[in-house]
Amino acid sequence: MEKIMKIGIIVGSIRDGARRSESIAKWVLSATDGRTDAQFELIDLKAFDVPLLTSPVVPAAAGRQYESENVRRWSAAIDACDGYVFVTPEYNHSVPGAFKNAVDSLGSEWAGKPVGFVSFGADGGIRAVEHWRQIVANFHMVDVRAQVAFSMFFDVEGSTQEFAPLERRQGEIQGLLDQLVASVKLHAQSPA
Repeated sequence: MEKIMKIGIIVGSIRDGARRSESIAKWVLSATDGRTDAQFELIDLKAFDVPLLTSPVVPAAAGRQYESENVRRWSAAIDACDGYVFVTPEYNHSVPGAFKNAVDSLGSEWAGKPVGFVSFGADGGIRAVEHWRQIVANFHMVDVRAQVAFSMFFDVEGSTQEFAPLERRQGEIQGLLDQLVASVKLHAQSPA
């Protein structure tokens, strides 16, 4: 029996209040309704309260044996997935610090796994994704080409500022998910 692949949709912001990343991640999850090619799960970074990386042991050399219980829980959630969708805001033309710290806090859990990016910001969060692509390369992760980039000006309701994606985004997210699922399948067939 073939194993059902699991893809984690990671909410990459831990800010208090109305987080656009949370509503966008829920939208991504809803876009998976009816798909039978993978199991999709929301992973909210905020729920793990990952501490700043201060451990004297480099995470890649830690063998999944982390000092912090919160990091151990984060490790288990990430390790259980075969691929990921990073839902990332853009902060100051780059990645959000808490999300970067959480990625840096692990090692082999990320190794070689595929990832797709859904971003948002004034310019669609594209600069954050440019940085993420460089970061995940260090883990030999395979980043898919398709990306969904939400604009803070065009993908929100004017008066309420509520998340309201443009109609074309539905096709964009399906394209990203198709590429990601194909990449996870290819990765699963590769010799270890």
